Amino acid sequence: MTSTRERQRAAARARLEKEMAERSARARKRRQTQAVVGGGVVLLLVVAGTVWLASSLIGDDSGGTDTTAQSADTVQCDWVELPNGERSPTTKDVGLPPVEQSKVGVQTMTITTNLGPITARIDRSAVPCTAGSFIHLAEQNFFDNTKCHRLVTEGIKVLQCGDPSATGKGWRDSDGTGGPSYRMAEENLPTDKRPPYPAGVIAMANSGQPASSGSQFFIVYGDSPLDPNYTVLGTITEGMDIVEDVAKAGDDGAFAQQAGGGHPKKEVVITDLTMS
Repeated sequence: MTSTRERQRAAARARLEKEMAERSARARKRRQTQAVVGGGVVLLLVVAGTVWLASSLIGDDSGGTDTTAQSADTVQCDWVELPNGERSPTTKDVGLPPVEQSKVGVQTMTITTNLGPITARIDRSAVPCTAGSFIHLAEQNFFDNTKCHRLVTEGIKVLQCGDPSATGKGWRDSDGTGGPSYRMAEENLPTDKRPPYPAGVIAMANSGQPASSGSQFFIVYGDSPLDPNYTVLGTITEGMDIVEDVAKAGDDGAFAQQAGGGHPKKEVVITDLTMS
């Protein structure tokens, strides 16, 4: 006759198999939605399930609750931390943002510059992870006293900022290579918009590879023909006149043979960046 102990173990295994199947389905759906490369989430769920089984087999038959399920108001963000070998002198390590981020509400990004404030409207439901990353970086004073290092006046018409190493007087060859010690997946890609990046949009720069957004962002001051591969972070609500004046002053052509454009001739220094 089957013992009570054996029946408990069989029931525990059955619950585990069902729970792991459900969690695996959720993880697969999340990966498809966020286009994140890697198996870290699956591994985490397998480890968590193993611990739960061990508890069940020593007599806890309460059934438990699924504490990993995300709520209707939050998402789980997968930060891709750079290994030490991929970091450079222009990498600024301020740790990782919280994994769980809100996808509810609207925030205001205020970029205080030497030329005046630039503000943007950020919809958390469209970019929960990117907004969460900016909150974390802003709290660490990541952007303070950095310069907008690139202006493109031909074609894409953007002012690019967010490199933590672009500071001090003059320019360096490394300007434009800096960022945090992690990367994240792209969000809110304007694949159905024409043009994808109209004037007044603020969006995230990336390396051209999936899940390569960091801290650098660009403000579009004229309808741009860029391919829809860059996270649309939000919309500028104040300060477009500042960006337009910088564009009128032109650039020095330093990046003309590479990505295009150059350093803005009219210097833009971010003295503070906040999310509220």
